[in-house]
Formats: sequence, C-alpha cells, structure tokens
Amino acid sequence: MKQVHNFNAGPCVLPKEAINAAIEALKDFSGTGMSVIEVSHRSKEWQAIMDETEALWKEILNIPDGYKVLFLGGGASTQFLMVPMNFLNKKAAYLKTGVWAKKAHKEAEGLAKAWGVEAACVASSEDKTFNYIPKGYTIPTDADYFHITTNNTIYGTEIREDIDCPVPLIADMSSDIMSRPVDVSKYTLIYGGAQKNVGPAGVTFAIVKESALGKVEHYIPTMLNYQTHVEGSSMFNTPPVFSILVMNYTLKWLKKLGGLKVMEQINKEKSELLYNEIDRNSMFVGTVANKEDRSRMNHCWVMAPGHEDLQDEFMEFAKSKGMVGIKGHRSVGGFRASLYNACPKESVEALVACMQEFEKMHK
Repeated sequence: MKQVHNFNAGPCVLPKEAINAAIEALKDFSGTGMSVIEVSHRSKEWQAIMDETEALWKEILNIPDGYKVLFLGGGASTQFLMVPMNFLNKKAAYLKTGVWAKKAHKEAEGLAKAWGVEAACVASSEDKTFNYIPKGYTIPTDADYFHITTNNTIYGTEIREDIDCPVPLIADMSSDIMSRPVDVSKYTLIYGGAQKNVGPAGVTFAIVKESALGKVEHYIPTMLNYQTHVEGSSMFNTPPVFSILVMNYTLKWLKKLGGLKVMEQINKEKSELLYNEIDRNSMFVGTVANKEDRSRMNHCWVMAPGHEDLQDEFMEFAKSKGMVGIKGHRSVGGFRASLYNACPKESVEALVACMQEFEKMHK
C-alpha cells in the first residue's frame, strides 16, 4: 500500500486500528455471520453498539447528567436549520467567524424572517477574510441562544475557551470536538459532523441538554425535532450504522490513548511544530492575524511576498514527498494542513522537513 501523509480537512485521517476493526466488521459483525451493513439496526448486537458508543462519548467528554448524545444523519448543515427550529422563539444571536458560521446564521435568518423574529449577528471577522476571532462583543441577554463555531476549517481560526455565556450557548464543534477537554455543562447544544476527529462522513453527533427542549411556540417538523431523536434513542429512523461503528472504534482508540488531556497535549505539540516552521521559513507566511486565534486543527499559510510564483512548484514538490491534502480551500487558496487527532506526529515532521528542503532549494 502506498505510504502517504494525509492532511485532508475532512473526510480525513482516522486511526488505523479503527479502520482495521471496521474491515473485519464488514466481513462478520459481532459473530452474527453478517456484515455490519446487513444486520438489523433493531438487533441486540447493534443495540449494544449504540449503547456503548453513547457511553464512550459521556465518559471521554465527561458529559454531565441531563444530556443526551444523538447520532443523526444530514451533516452539520442540517443542524444549521435544526438549531433555530428547536431553540428560536424571539431572538437568536450568532458569531460569524467563517463560512460555516455564516451558513448557520443564514438558516436562522431565513426562519426568523418567516416568523417575524430576529437572528442577530453580534460580531463578524468577515471584514478581514475571517482571519481572526472577534473580541469585545456583547452577547444580548434577551437572546434565546448564542451560536458559535469553535473551529473554522477553511480559515484556520479556533475558539478554545468554553466561554461564560449569559444565554444558552450552542456550538458547532465539527472539526475540534475530542481534540481537548470541554466543559459541556456550559453548553445547551454541541453538534458537528463526525468526519474530522470522531469517525467517517455519514453521522452527525449532537449533545443536547434535555431540559432545554420543548420551549418553542411553533411547530417543529418531526425529523427536525431533537425530542424525536431523544425519545427514539437515535433510532427513530435507520441510523448510519457503519459510520457509527467506526466512531465507536475511534473513541475506543482515543480512550486507550489516555483521553482528552493526553490528546490535547499531543495536538499542542504537533501544532507548534508546524506553526514554528511556518513562522521561521522565509518561503511562507501564516494567514491568521493573531497567533492566539490560530487553530490547532487546521493550519493555513501562503507563499511569502516575492515568492508567490512558486506556489504551484511547492505543491508539486510536496506531492512528490507524499503530502496529501495540503491545498488550501478553493475560496482562499494557499495551503492548509489539517492535524486532526489521528494525524501522527511523524507526518507533521515529514511536512516540516519538506518545507525546509524547499526553502534550501531556493536560497
């Protein structure tokens, strides 16, 4: 099998042992003589996986009582609509820090307009191409909720603080969940697509405070109602079984590694290794204005002034060294390396060596 260093932004690198376990389950799931993609989701064997996967979430993330972990379809993009459907009565508040935060606000704005209520933007970094996290904004105390996107995969910024919020706090943590400890008690809802740190594409997680549900005055379509999925234990309809199974194996890998404190330290080391090289190397420059806003998950950079014409050459050189997925998002260009949990430090070291070699070639 070809050896590569996978820096894709999602779907992305996953633990090898999770992939290998999934391969075996595709052949024979839990001794049933059937593949996991053939077995009934109402079987006792599958129910055991659902129960265990939720238990792993609660243990690893230290989720307090009163929260339900849901495994849904539709991606985070469907959550953009579900959030206002379930929590917006009079006013919502949003922090716009990137494309996905902007899309989440758009969905709330659409419903708010139809209902004759408000979906406010309290602050935005769009004025500088989302290259910083806004500071000093005021969260309106009359809002039904405040929505943030903690990590911005396209622009490489991250909110690593569990902020104190005067209203219910809702967070899209698609690309940094399980990368660090989180005080779940500060949030009413945490959601995200799994295809970064906790599994393959196809399943969406939602950690919802049960007492916060059922407060809105309008009708909620059945499939968009969190209460539907709480009562159905994520099986109101057929769940994305294979994606949930790989999530289960991925969480077991994370637990065996030592949990989130250990994972956070590993992620810090990998991130600092790459950012130090971006800052040192005369060929490159980071795109995030403030170093404290830099994401540990998604590292973005461009060619330094005077070297812009070497962008394509560096891309081809990096590919020749086995680097995969470092092309920046089509909307911003440049380069991006996503160092999610399962990305090994050896891959980061290989990328740094590649950048250093390229610099020597052009001195």
